Amino acid sequence: MNNEEDFLQKDSTRDEGNETEDNSMNKLRRKKVTKPHVCSTEVGEMDMSNSNDCMRDSSQILAPPQLSSRMKHIRQAMAKNRLQFVRFEATDLHGVSRSKTIPAHFFQEKVSHGVCMPRGYLEVIPNPKDSEMNRIRATCFNSDIVLMPEISTFRVLPWADRTARVICDTFTVTGEPLLTSPRYIAKRQLSQLQASGFSLLSAFICDFCIFGVPEFLNSKTISFPASTFLNNHDQPFMQELVDGLYHTGANVESFSSSTRPGQMEICFLPEFGISSADNAFTLRTGVKEVARKYNYISSFFIETGFCNSGILSHSLWDVDRKKNMFCSTSGTEQLTITGKKWLAGLLKHSAALSCLMAPTVSCRKRYSKDSKDLKDSVPTTWGYNDNSCIFNIKCHGEKGTRIENKLGSATANAYLVLAATVAAGLDGLHSSNEVLAGPDESTDFYQAETSEIPLKLEDALVALEEDQCLRQALGETFIRYFVAMKKYELENEEIAAERNKFLEYFI
Repeated sequence: MNNEEDFLQKDSTRDEGNETEDNSMNKLRRKKVTKPHVCSTEVGEMDMSNSNDCMRDSSQILAPPQLSSRMKHIRQAMAKNRLQFVRFEATDLHGVSRSKTIPAHFFQEKVSHGVCMPRGYLEVIPNPKDSEMNRIRATCFNSDIVLMPEISTFRVLPWADRTARVICDTFTVTGEPLLTSPRYIAKRQLSQLQASGFSLLSAFICDFCIFGVPEFLNSKTISFPASTFLNNHDQPFMQELVDGLYHTGANVESFSSSTRPGQMEICFLPEFGISSADNAFTLRTGVKEVARKYNYISSFFIETGFCNSGILSHSLWDVDRKKNMFCSTSGTEQLTITGKKWLAGLLKHSAALSCLMAPTVSCRKRYSKDSKDLKDSVPTTWGYNDNSCIFNIKCHGEKGTRIENKLGSATANAYLVLAATVAAGLDGLHSSNEVLAGPDESTDFYQAETSEIPLKLEDALVALEEDQCLRQALGETFIRYFVAMKKYELENEEIAAERNKFLEYFI
């Protein structure tokens, strides 16, 4: 592998070391984690008291020699691939890529100064009535924000002609972080986790559907799934997608057809830090672009009756990334005390978590698909090696013990899923003085502070607003805006047109 190709693979090396579970928990008890103060009196209003030293992940801040070396490799990759354009991409609140594309010869200048974009592009609401992108009216939303690239994410895009991409963090023109930025919120929670003596190894498992495109497609046309995925007819499409994801740094561990015609499942290789969410973000755009080359449409949203799931498989490790803190040394298939405390936090905040992980009306209906009772909520379930549970603890395989958070749908923003899961787990580590027994153990069973999962999005929004832990962790500014955005969608939503709306927007 030459230098340029080597550069384009993700750097996952870390200093070796080890720390026992007891040491990590002692560090957690000794150290009170200070959360950045973020508050708002208006939706979208920013607290300008934060300084830049709490904005950026330490991995993004490079010393001049490191920056110079990376830029040298980028220039070599640009020359080798004869690149003409570079996309500066950032996620909006829905997890959809928003970007500005610049000529490649301006890239080095824009690395230093960033690229400006109207703030409303990242805080938009799809309006089904007039097919325009509307947003909540507030004067601060009329301003520009600055896309600042994280150059370690620079990749040549295999599915776009002579074009590269770099993932960006978003800042105001005065240098403050955009407090509604999902990626910023996720990086902040990962920093809190690191300060507590832990790191997160995670991977997303995403479903999506492929539709055959009819000769004419308008807003009222719904094309049927391409059932030929059940054989090898469309193997070239999947091969090109998986190979392209690999070259963008998103390593696919496996893929397969899923439960419905045209439905596919992709499992990413677990990675530490923000990379798992970056991979899911890359998939959202990559699968759309490859599909169009084959005259298909891809969608992460699908009709009522079944759902494209978005599972976050994760495990907690020591800060040196050498020891899985969920794995029991006794050889039994059970979580450690650390793992049980983490799970207790997920159970406690499951109602609020569901609001962020199943953020549309239709994708919440899968929570009640197996229930014949007309209820407003369903119990939060967990178990060992039980795929029917919302929190499935897997204690097998080379990855070791891990928890699958199955609250999510594929329409959720991966950065928000990651951030909220970490925030809930951390609260469990801080506040749980007792641990869970197994679900089938009748003695010494500690009933964790669980919450049922609301079936209605309106009730889930209330749960999110009332969850003080997540409000503090994700920030008042974000919570106020997210809730207002979802209420606006509910007030203006025509349920009969919901599938059409999301098929158009999320493709």
